[in-house]
Amino acid sequence: MAKELSGKKVAILATDGFEQSELFDPKEALENAGAEVTIVSLKLGEIKGWKDKDWGQSIKVDMLVSQADPQKFDALMLPGGVINPDRLRMEPKVVEFVTGFFSEGKPIAAICHGPQTLIETGLIAGRRMTSWPSIKTDLLNAGADWVDEEVVVDEGLVTSRKPADIPAFNRKMIEEFKEGKHAHRNGARPYDEPRSRTH
Repeated sequence: MAKELSGKKVAILATDGFEQSELFDPKEALENAGAEVTIVSLKLGEIKGWKDKDWGQSIKVDMLVSQADPQKFDALMLPGGVINPDRLRMEPKVVEFVTGFFSEGKPIAAICHGPQTLIETGLIAGRRMTSWPSIKTDLLNAGADWVDEEVVVDEGLVTSRKPADIPAFNRKMIEEFKEGKHAHRNGARPYDEPRSRTH
C-alpha cells in the first residue's frame, strides 16, 4: 500500500466515551498510510472508548490539549460517541485547538457526533456537512448545509454519519489529508464569513 501520508502529523482529539470503532479504525488507516498519529485529550494516562452499550477498549493519551499546538500538526481527526464530543466542546482549550486548524486551512475529519465540537468554533456557517442524525438541527442552527450522505467533503472538511460509513470516511480523510492545506481558504475568505454557494 502506498504511504500517501508519509511525513504527515495527525492529531486525533478525543476523551472518555469516544465511539471505539470511530477512533481505532481511522487511526489504523492513517498509520497504514504512513501518518504519525498523536492522541490528544483533556487528561494524561488512558481514555476509555464506548462500544455498543458499554465501555470498551482504552487508548493511551500522547498529549494534553492544553499543550498541543495546531501549528505542529498537518490535520485533525475527531471521532464521535455521545459522551466524547459533549465533554470536549465545553473546554475552551479544545475550541482554541480546533479553531487553529480552521484558521490555517488545514484539513479536518469528523464522524458521527464528532462535528458537535466544530460547532463551538463558530466557523462552520456555509460548510456542507453530514453527521449522526440527532445533531442535524445543531449543525443547521450553526449555519451548516447539512446533507444525509455517507461521506461529505467541503474544502478539506470531511464528515460522515456513523460507524458503517467508516470505510468511505477513511478513504476521503486520507485523500484530503494528503492534499493538505487549502491555500485559497486561508486569508482569501475569512472563516467568520459564510461561504457563498450555489444551489
